[in-house]
Amino acid sequence: MYFEFANPVKLLSGDFALENIASELRQLEASRPMILTDDTLKKIGSLSCLEKALADGGVKPAGVYTEIPLDSSVSIVNEIASHFRSSQADSLIALGGGSVIDTAKGVRMLLSQGGKDLMNFRGAEVLPRGRFIPFVVVPTTSGTGSEATGVAVIKDVENQVKLEFTSIFLVPDVAVLDIRMLETMPARITALTGLDALSHAIEAYSSMQRNPVSEAYAISAIRLIMKSLEEAVVNPRDKEARLNMANAAFLAGASFSNSMVGIVHAIGHSVGAVSHVPHGEAMAILLCPGMRYNMERNRQYYAELLEFVAGPEIFCSTAVDARAEMCISYLEKFMGRLKAHARINLTLHDAGVSRDDFRKIAERSISDGALIVNRRDAGVQEIEEILEAAY
Repeated sequence: MYFEFANPVKLLSGDFALENIASELRQLEASRPMILTDDTLKKIGSLSCLEKALADGGVKPAGVYTEIPLDSSVSIVNEIASHFRSSQADSLIALGGGSVIDTAKGVRMLLSQGGKDLMNFRGAEVLPRGRFIPFVVVPTTSGTGSEATGVAVIKDVENQVKLEFTSIFLVPDVAVLDIRMLETMPARITALTGLDALSHAIEAYSSMQRNPVSEAYAISAIRLIMKSLEEAVVNPRDKEARLNMANAAFLAGASFSNSMVGIVHAIGHSVGAVSHVPHGEAMAILLCPGMRYNMERNRQYYAELLEFVAGPEIFCSTAVDARAEMCISYLEKFMGRLKAHARINLTLHDAGVSRDDFRKIAERSISDGALIVNRRDAGVQEIEEILEAAY
């Protein structure tokens, strides 16, 4: 078997992780970072906390950009790159969730290639290394795993499509997981981002490109999520649970960045595009129906996962030929508890998706790259059946 695995990110995780950024920047020969974030994180004090940590380490940002929207775009990336050049910044710090981090990846891409328009660099694995721009990421959610991946999703507003950029050179240099940046997440966001990370890990574990290293990362992520997600939702001030979820999101991101995902994400991307369902919610709704569809090809993997999903006692007490079904059943019950705690939607109907859109969703899904590595083939009809099962 041949496989490739890359995880060049240096991880700083735990108490006072922010205070180590200044030292990391010096090691990267940088002293004038531009901070990218959003207005909400400025208002709740996350930005000022980061700025103080930098100041204590003798670093003064060259600039701060706080106007990144929830769905960032090519034009925003182009604008920030222009600000970066005029401010004479020498590095990037992204403080935020998936949109902020993906925007920063786009800015780094543009700067490293010496370009002015991100649209000129579309594609997968087509970029040379280019100019080195030191890049530090401080996630404020625990789900996307973007701090560990070489993928950026950025909207082309003019054509109303989300563009996916993929390159090992988009992976950040440093990821910083600090409890202070995570403890203000509402219960619903905690639940949905956690289930996003869980879907990353489960699909990475069972995809056609799985390998021994991605498998190890996925197992570690699943263990942490099943141990800590419910506690993080119910008791948001539980520092151990919060940090476990942040570490799990990183592990799951590194895993799926190397082994890819599968049909759950292929359909989820389309449900988001057509029916505007948030990604984490789409993952929560589609994970178990997608696993049931894949059962005939993934039974062995789901049976193995029961140990990490439900624990060794349930694994050992379940008949071998019933373990795969028990794994899915346990996940359904787990998500049911999260629904009670955080009022998340677990059906397409509750999420406001119309059956009239099923065909359009299915037609988009069959062109999604995530479907390529799914172990079981699916056409429009099969995807419509999964959508019906999730309704």
